[in-house]
Amino acid sequence: MAALLDPRIRLASPAEPVHRAQGSQRALAAAAVRYFSERRVQTCFVPGNYHWPVARALGRMPIAIRPVIVAQVSAALYKPQRGRIRQIVYNMRMRYLLHSTDMLVTLCAQAGRQADRILGRQASMPIALPALEDRTSQQEPTPARGRTILAAGRLVPEKGFDILIEAFAKLAADGRAGDADLVIVGEGPDRARLTRLVVQHGLGARISMPGYVEDIRPWLDDCRLFVLPSRFEGYGAVIVEALAAGRPVVATRCTPAVEELLRGTGAGLDVPIEDSTAMADAIAILLDTGAPDPVRLASLVERHRIGPVARAYAHLFRGIADERQAP
Repeated sequence: MAALLDPRIRLASPAEPVHRAQGSQRALAAAAVRYFSERRVQTCFVPGNYHWPVARALGRMPIAIRPVIVAQVSAALYKPQRGRIRQIVYNMRMRYLLHSTDMLVTLCAQAGRQADRILGRQASMPIALPALEDRTSQQEPTPARGRTILAAGRLVPEKGFDILIEAFAKLAADGRAGDADLVIVGEGPDRARLTRLVVQHGLGARISMPGYVEDIRPWLDDCRLFVLPSRFEGYGAVIVEALAAGRPVVATRCTPAVEELLRGTGAGLDVPIEDSTAMADAIAILLDTGAPDPVRLASLVERHRIGPVARAYAHLFRGIADERQAP
């Protein structure tokens, strides 16, 4: 993404490199405090849950030199896999790390309501995920071709590709898949296990995993529908990308994007997490239904383009800075 940077933007690194590993958040937080103590800045944006410890460290700086702190909620705040006790601990940690944050940016209104409830104060503003290039450089959506079912993501257990393979096996077994095939784009440590599952179902000729691709758009152009089978997600940028290409989506209820973009829009169907039967039924329904208007689906995600999102961030940063400087 370096090509997106304006030449006037200066990139800075810690004096000692901080490699992502256990304890790296604390090391980066300490480096950020040293850096911003010596080089005063107006606002610091902390991009995502993983780096919340940086917000905590910056918040403990003397108020005279502390920048305005804006932190993003980039991943799900509530996950069914956590259970009640772990969720309570998670909420306590979030309050501890974000106690001094001036503003939270969430990727949707639902996440904002959750964040405000956890923090016990109204501190969030929803700004859409900038998942799409501006329209001047974006391909227009085209009518669906063929009957390929597409999924994409890193080959790891949380992405739920094993559930998708089981769902497709059920469709193939009862004939509802017809001549459709399944393509899973991506690479990761779960490849061997997923390959064994494909072989176990005798679907080597109908399920392919071509590996990592730099641009998913050509694959979306060639598919009939997209499936997100994840066990948990943040917002699910790939749903936005699929709709921008004019493709309907089947997704598990793993992300707030399901409620915002799929329910009641005619853009797809949502199913419970870990339910291969429900997933198979939803895929069969979309395969048997006429392809929706791709231009209409693309219109649902216009707010996710970089231009309007950048303007929303600029407006937010200016507003917070003006409030802080007001007498």
